[in-house]
Amino acid sequence: MPFLPVTPEELRERGTDTPDFVYITGDAYVDHPSFGVAIISRVLEHRGYSVAILPQPDWKSDRDFLRFPRPRLAFLVTAGNIDSMVAHYTAAKKKRSDDAYSAGNRAGKRPDRAVTVYCQKLRQLYGDVPILIGGLEASLRRFAHYDYWDDAVRPSVLVESGADLLMFGMGEHSIVELADRLAAGEPVSQITDVRGTCYLTDPANTPFGCAECPSYAQVCESREAYAKAVRIQYDQQDEIYGKRVIQRHGDKMLVQNEPALSLTTEELDAVYALPYMRTYHPMYEAEGGVPAIKEVRFSITHNRGCFGFCNFCSIALHQGRRVSVRSKESVVEEAKLLTALPDFKGYIHDVGGPTANFRHPSCEKQLTKGLCRGKKCLAPKPCGNLTVDHQEYLQLLRKLRTLPKVKRVFIRSGIRYDYVMADQNQDFFRELVHYHVSGQLKVAPEHCAPGVLDKMGKPHIETYKAFQKRFYDLTKSMNLEQYLVPYLMSSHPGSTMRDAIQLACFLKEEGIRPEQVQDFYPTPGTISTAMFYTGLDPYTMEPVYVPRTPQEKAEQRALLQYFKPENYAVIRAALRKAGRRDLIGRGPHCLVPAEDRAAELRKPHRHPDSIPRSAKRPRAEKKRNK
Repeated sequence: MPFLPVTPEELRERGTDTPDFVYITGDAYVDHPSFGVAIISRVLEHRGYSVAILPQPDWKSDRDFLRFPRPRLAFLVTAGNIDSMVAHYTAAKKKRSDDAYSAGNRAGKRPDRAVTVYCQKLRQLYGDVPILIGGLEASLRRFAHYDYWDDAVRPSVLVESGADLLMFGMGEHSIVELADRLAAGEPVSQITDVRGTCYLTDPANTPFGCAECPSYAQVCESREAYAKAVRIQYDQQDEIYGKRVIQRHGDKMLVQNEPALSLTTEELDAVYALPYMRTYHPMYEAEGGVPAIKEVRFSITHNRGCFGFCNFCSIALHQGRRVSVRSKESVVEEAKLLTALPDFKGYIHDVGGPTANFRHPSCEKQLTKGLCRGKKCLAPKPCGNLTVDHQEYLQLLRKLRTLPKVKRVFIRSGIRYDYVMADQNQDFFRELVHYHVSGQLKVAPEHCAPGVLDKMGKPHIETYKAFQKRFYDLTKSMNLEQYLVPYLMSSHPGSTMRDAIQLACFLKEEGIRPEQVQDFYPTPGTISTAMFYTGLDPYTMEPVYVPRTPQEKAEQRALLQYFKPENYAVIRAALRKAGRRDLIGRGPHCLVPAEDRAAELRKPHRHPDSIPRSAKRPRAEKKRNK
């Protein structure tokens, strides 16, 4: 099955001049099931609808938006796989120079706030044409939300864009129902009851029985109101007990319908069996292709959703906390398909998802009563009702390892190490270490200070230390050379300078030298972003310390890489300010040398805080932590 049409000529080759849908995306066109556009377009095609793809149109002119005739049913609009502002800017608000979702890794092929820009252009050109928006940018900005780049609260993207309907979360069920009803002649203005969608209405038409958030005006004026709104929104995202959520925006009422139902195993299997081309469109070949395909080309998604529910993560608000899975047979069939690709080298790079080692609901109760409101299944410690079972996942991995042409099967997406440690049966842990680590295993302790971890919604560090010990014991017993790569985050709400120093001391004590660290990034819609903006915990309404100044952020970040000479001056200043001069000097507990020690290591005429590369750290340590 060829790519979907990207030109009028290709559309006519499929027997029509006018598509049912024109799908505009801020990404380059990649027909792979890791890309939302690929899934939604193939689902619609499977249902008999024609879809034309308009990737990365030039928003500064009309030409690209007029490429296809006005669609018979609607325009579909998405910013792509990630929020366009996150795609364009670092956590320090610096412009990125690359974009993995664009051909040639070139930045600048989509506008800032892509959903809004695209929709406004469509309104200008086509008037009252139905416009349906979806994808991560629309999903996470569906309510009034704090925007880090403006440092202000913005209204729902449905209000700003002028679209008719917003699809949030996983959109397969929603788009099929919308397509069928539009095809039956139902006006888009009357389609107000589809699960997984938001719409605007006159306040007099607001449905009964809704959970009401403070209004857009109120959350702009009051940070307390904003924090309360975020809790209400999260508490109603369960597909079993979640109510409609409303939020007034001026003279309109925003209505979020109940979340869409998770796809069943049979439905997920059908989605992943659709005829994807599994690569980028050949029109990008001259530019070197689309880099984002490299990470997923030989990877398999076996699940959706995550009951881990970290506060800085968008999955709970987008995919949801309920885990749904594909059948083992479906995953094996996809693996066989990968082995038949001409560039397959024998390695399946990942068998994962939001959290790779989840293949079951967190407990039986959630199947009929939903996930516990305001609670976490794993943090600060595993719930007593948690069902911990890796056997099905392990059987799947074993089957994949036996396939012809498969040399190795790796797990590169994140695993919940606390879930592994909660499993009394250690078969999975042993086989994970023996078969499924490609030299490095990525895990996410994020921090070590208990107060910070509580604000993150993560387990306390003792669990990670136990996992780390067990991992290296197993590695040594199997005579393997492989390492843990811990993800760490600086400047998360709740992290004081004292906490940052504690983390640096922990890293030194454990011999961990992270080459990359993540500054907290206040992305739209998360609980952590609400803490960052309001200085309040939405679930307790208690004050939360927030590192805000560029100077403190730089200090906390530098402390995570205390061993780098270029960080010495910043760290010395931070330690003095914190009253921790005891950590400056030559002692085994010290984080950085004193100035005179730095001078001893310097070569003549070097900058005072520079050290030759060969003096940075022993070669063995480089190898261990690279």
